[in-house]
Amino acid sequence: DTAMTLEVIKKYNDEYGYMLCPHSAVGVSAIHQMKEVNMHTVALATAHEGKFPDACRRAVDPLPPPPKELAKLWNLKTRSSNCPNDAAVVQAFVEKRIEERLAKADLAKQVKKAALAAIVVGVAAVVAQTLMKKRR
Repeated sequence: DTAMTLEVIKKYNDEYGYMLCPHSAVGVSAIHQMKEVNMHTVALATAHEGKFPDACRRAVDPLPPPPKELAKLWNLKTRSSNCPNDAAVVQAFVEKRIEERLAKADLAKQVKKAALAAIVVGVAAVVAQTLMKKRR
């Protein structure tokens, strides 16, 4: 339930200085409901709360700043693809994307090697020219 989840997020932030993500808060809430809060119970946080600012802000405002690495993501272009609900189709889609990215990465490596070779040849040409001028 949303109200209970927000209450757990707020409680843990206020009492322990720890921000739970909504998913982790559901797990912690279940531990409380089962009365299993003790020295032997462990709750694993499933995500960083910075991924869910709108939901977390409903419980804690202002929010702590997200890590700078995570904050950068908010300005990136979002990509999405639609696939039918068919495991074989999704698997083929993912495999094709991986192959495309590997081919692109291989091309990038080839371009870098060619650029490095061009630099080496250019430096060698400058050195050769300098030596030829000194011989004259």
